[in-house]
Amino acid sequence: MAGLVLFLIVILTVIVVTGVRIINQYERGVVLTLGRYTGLKEPGLRLLIPLVQQMIKIDIRSTPVDVPQQEVITKDNVTIRVDAVVYFRAVNPAKAVLETNNYRYATAQFAQAALRDVVGNVELDQLLGQREQVSLQIKQIVDAETDKWGIDVENVKIQNIELPQDMKRAMAKQAEAERERRAVIINAEGEKAAAQQVAEAAAMLSKIPGGMGIRTLQTLEKISAEPSQKTLFVLPADLMDGFKKFIEK
Repeated sequence: MAGLVLFLIVILTVIVVTGVRIINQYERGVVLTLGRYTGLKEPGLRLLIPLVQQMIKIDIRSTPVDVPQQEVITKDNVTIRVDAVVYFRAVNPAKAVLETNNYRYATAQFAQAALRDVVGNVELDQLLGQREQVSLQIKQIVDAETDKWGIDVENVKIQNIELPQDMKRAMAKQAEAERERRAVIINAEGEKAAAQQVAEAAAMLSKIPGGMGIRTLQTLEKISAEPSQKTLFVLPADLMDGFKKFIEK
């Protein structure tokens, strides 16, 4: 009799031990009883009925998935290679288990298809200049599809855009030409500003009696300080003014 009791205690202990499950804080347990969904287990120490119940743990943390590099032809017929990363979270663990065989793989595959579709419908300049908007379009498409799987797509980021070599050279030449154009404009604006300053200074000096003569002497002083083989003939400013009046008559 004592042996039978001991045997029953051992059997009961084995059943209890094999039915014990530990669920981490970042997990949820989807319970199937005889193959049928019967509930969701929260974090902590949980007990299942061996051989009757099965539990599938689902990680509910934000999960990044890389979308492999894809060769895509843009709307303006440029062949590029582009990849991305998708951040998603299982907000409904039961749907993640019951509605798809592998929700991670399914989400990544759908994001890959959406990446090709969206990038193929935009021009290269739009893709390069509006990367955030293109990423948002991909996110909205993937999020709408994965919602029935209990998956929330938090973000989609286009990472690398690889251009053909000839396109890279053309863009480099374009950028160089643009820099040269800006340099010419800045130089012309500087010369214009300097000319305006010189004109204003000349106008002010002409209004002051003897102003131009003083400016001439200052210039001669600067020139004489430097060794030179040149000979300068300086005429009085009054003589030049009289000569101008004679010509005007």
